[in-house]
Amino acid sequence: MKTNFYPIILAGGRGTRFWPLSRKKRAKQLLALDGRRTMIQQTVSRLLPMAPAARFWIITNPDLRPGIARQVPRIPAAQIIAEPAGRNTAPAIGLAAFLLLRQDPGAVLGLFPSDHVILNEKSFLKNLDRATQIAAAGGNMVTLGITPTRPDTGYGYIEAGISVAEAEPGITFRPGEDVLRVRRFTEKPDAQTAHQFVDAGNYYWNSGMFVWSARTLSDAIKEHLPATAARLEKIAAAWGTRAFARVFKSLYPKCENISVDYGILEPRSRKGERASALYCIPSEFGWNDLGSWTALYEHRVHRGSGLVEGGNIIDGERSFALGAEGNYVHAPGKFVAVVGAKDVVVVDTGDALLVTTRQHAQDVGKVVKHLDAKKLIKLV
Repeated sequence: MKTNFYPIILAGGRGTRFWPLSRKKRAKQLLALDGRRTMIQQTVSRLLPMAPAARFWIITNPDLRPGIARQVPRIPAAQIIAEPAGRNTAPAIGLAAFLLLRQDPGAVLGLFPSDHVILNEKSFLKNLDRATQIAAAGGNMVTLGITPTRPDTGYGYIEAGISVAEAEPGITFRPGEDVLRVRRFTEKPDAQTAHQFVDAGNYYWNSGMFVWSARTLSDAIKEHLPATAARLEKIAAAWGTRAFARVFKSLYPKCENISVDYGILEPRSRKGERASALYCIPSEFGWNDLGSWTALYEHRVHRGSGLVEGGNIIDGERSFALGAEGNYVHAPGKFVAVVGAKDVVVVDTGDALLVTTRQHAQDVGKVVKHLDAKKLIKLV
């Protein structure tokens, strides 16, 4: 157990690409998409070997906070923080860094999305433990990069540089250990570029999981996002006082709306491969970020969960498939018959029905934008 390791779980997203099952007050992190436990419950469970529940912090929004508190009651309620306004990952993890720096100057933070699936938890914990050691050794930032299995335009990429084969100041690397320096972060590429990345052999999917000390992260925010840092420091100074809610509500929405990648990691990588102290640990532990119905279909096919003849995944009371291939149907409590359809996604929630294809499942979030614009509140 890492006595100074603090898991920070980001759980504020709406999961719009999983509409109509995912809603504003019941987003995908609160859903059991992959078994009996919900995504947030799985995330907390796999991190408990690294730290006791008292060291967990969850950053979410007011709509989801009550549901998260019910689902993970072991996490101290005060450490389930609802942002007064969504400001992306840099202010969220930055808030945790400034809060913990005041409580534990030796704190090491791990940033974890709340909606990922990891099949090989033993391998995951091994890599995370190593990342924690490297982060604790100095001003280092470490990411878990996923070895790509295909060209995918839905993920960001990490370009890795030289292998760290010899000891560096403050860090002792094990012989033959695969720890790489980071050259740059690239957001979601087009199809041609994704093929080039995979063919190059030194690119990894950006898992969104990072490890750094509270001091290293707070210093980086001060350097690259000084206005946001000043506000976060004031918010952290008010923690535990009667003024906290007021200060938080007033200052946090004024923070820059920017991701960790854009706000901190990309400018830091421009310092140069050797000067940035950015490291990547190549990882293969059955990772999937379940970003769409298509991703869920592929994950469940891989696991054989709910799979019936023809490569169909059908959640229903009973099912019948004839000449149907590669479909995903979610209609609990109903008899489902699929005839002659291919690569279709159908999701029935009683008050709404989604019909799309696996190819276009990434566009489901546009339905929610339409519903928001039409003020159809009950459907979002």
